[in-house]
Amino acid sequence: MNKLIYILFALSILSWNKPIYAQKSKTENLAKFDNKIIHFGFSLAINSGDFDLKPAVNFQSLDSIHVVETQSNPGFNLGIICDLHLHKYFNLRFVPALSFVQRNINYTYSPGVAINKGIESTFIDFPLHLKYRSARLNNFATYIIGGGKYSMDLASQAKVENIPEAPPSDIILKLKKNDYSVDLGFGFDFFLEYFKLSPELRVSFGIPNVLIQDKTMFSNPINALNSRMLLISLNFEG
Repeated sequence: MNKLIYILFALSILSWNKPIYAQKSKTENLAKFDNKIIHFGFSLAINSGDFDLKPAVNFQSLDSIHVVETQSNPGFNLGIICDLHLHKYFNLRFVPALSFVQRNINYTYSPGVAINKGIESTFIDFPLHLKYRSARLNNFATYIIGGGKYSMDLASQAKVENIPEAPPSDIILKLKKNDYSVDLGFGFDFFLEYFKLSPELRVSFGIPNVLIQDKTMFSNPINALNSRMLLISLNFEG
């Protein structure tokens, strides 16, 4: 996955604002696309959710735990695109989305016993991004994008009370309902005959610690959890 990111990023940089003289001129699709102030569309994406985990000090002395680590899992997103054309190269984008995310934290105890705690989240995301696009070359352009995002977890179990005597399978690793993140990414605009198709890769870095520390066997070994997400999307705009 990391090699793919580097290759796509390198291609976007190489093509940035540089005309390719050897390429023949083609019929320009959607020639008046940039004359519209507002564009609408939809986004389909797959995601890989994870955490930046900071273990507690001397966590290995707690409950005979040996290792605690995160595991990413695939999910998917559905979004609606609202794009405001600010300038020849700049757009302001609001893409509210419904995100289905699965993240795991694996605990390994000294005798070799492993426990996996899966965390399923259903987010309503409200990202606001600034998009900077290169000069259009026939029916192709590259762009970079950045901004912030507020997320609300509809499946949050933050208010559920854990029972200390409950078996491990019934103990919940509780996360806060609200999260904020910084988004960075890049993509490619392909102007087709009837719509614009934009493959995009974006990463999100959660700012706050979303862990609710309620002194259970699963929260004690962790000092902080910050959300991380990789998103690969196909954006369609008319």
